[in-house]
Amino acid sequence: MKHIVLTGGGTAGHVTPNIALIPSLQELGYTISYIGSHDGIEKKLIEDMHIPYYGISSGKLRRYFNPKNFSDPFRVLKGIGEAKKLMKELNPDVVFSKGGFVSVPVVLAAKSRKIPVIIHESDMSPGLANKICIPAASIVCCNFPETLTNLPQKKAVVTGTPIRQELMSGNKLAALKFCGFTANKPVVMVIGGSLGSVVVNDAIRGVLPELLKDFQVIHLCGKDKLDPSLDRVEGYAQFEYIKKELADLFALADVVISRAGANAICEISSLAKPNLLIPLSAKASRGDQILNARSFEKQGYSMVLEEEELTPESLLQSVRQLYENRETFIAAMNNSSHTDSISRILSLIQECERQ
Repeated sequence: MKHIVLTGGGTAGHVTPNIALIPSLQELGYTISYIGSHDGIEKKLIEDMHIPYYGISSGKLRRYFNPKNFSDPFRVLKGIGEAKKLMKELNPDVVFSKGGFVSVPVVLAAKSRKIPVIIHESDMSPGLANKICIPAASIVCCNFPETLTNLPQKKAVVTGTPIRQELMSGNKLAALKFCGFTANKPVVMVIGGSLGSVVVNDAIRGVLPELLKDFQVIHLCGKDKLDPSLDRVEGYAQFEYIKKELADLFALADVVISRAGANAICEISSLAKPNLLIPLSAKASRGDQILNARSFEKQGYSMVLEEEELTPESLLQSVRQLYENRETFIAAMNNSSHTDSISRILSLIQECERQ
């Protein structure tokens, strides 16, 4: 029986594509193990699926000054040692990495034992972790055709992003009951990312009284970012993070407001949900979300409101405009040629594994 190690973590976007692959890998008879951080979001998500999970030390390698810059390299070195030990013990036929800093020790450890590695880059331009890993990889999968210019020509393949198939079969009535909403008012779903976005959360809560005049609001606000003072507000349902009911909530949503992480927006477009993207500011990131958002805007899938332009007035105007023109966005997304990413990646895994 073939054995695959999956890795990736830090945010849900570095985990959910791996989760999307797991049912098909199981159908093909693979033994699956997962290596992630000791306390990242990936630990709970993977353990809930009853997949063997192994935690290693990990540290973030930053392009900017932070006091942790002095200690994190030692955590990475410790993680490489732990990952090497696991690679020897597990002896997988192939490693599939979804990125995030926990993946760096795993990929480097796999290379040291001559285990083939496939990495996947969701964003328009590779993140630092994947940049470090690319020389060790046999194949580099990417989401956007534009990304090919930033990757080694002989390794790069456009596959798209694996989408969790269970998201396609949500129950709208179940979501109405779950949220305590009525059926006669449209629903806005707000997604700030698995870690939550203070900027998006504050902006939504700042216009909530006005927004609730025309819409009901589902707010996925991130870990430790609930506002207890809003618990009893009619037409407003807030959650830290939703797993089991997520498909139902998507089915209920008429429009979506989201950050512009590549995995999130690919799921939203696969579901043909009209969306307003508020990308993470270039001041607080490498600007990848802005590139992702502009690409989707150009294809007619999304509206974009950058943080620097975010005001109560611009947010309300954008949401209303999005809802009024929702059929145009739905048509554009339904006419797009979505790649069967799961099948494409599975065939690459089978080609790549040790003989």
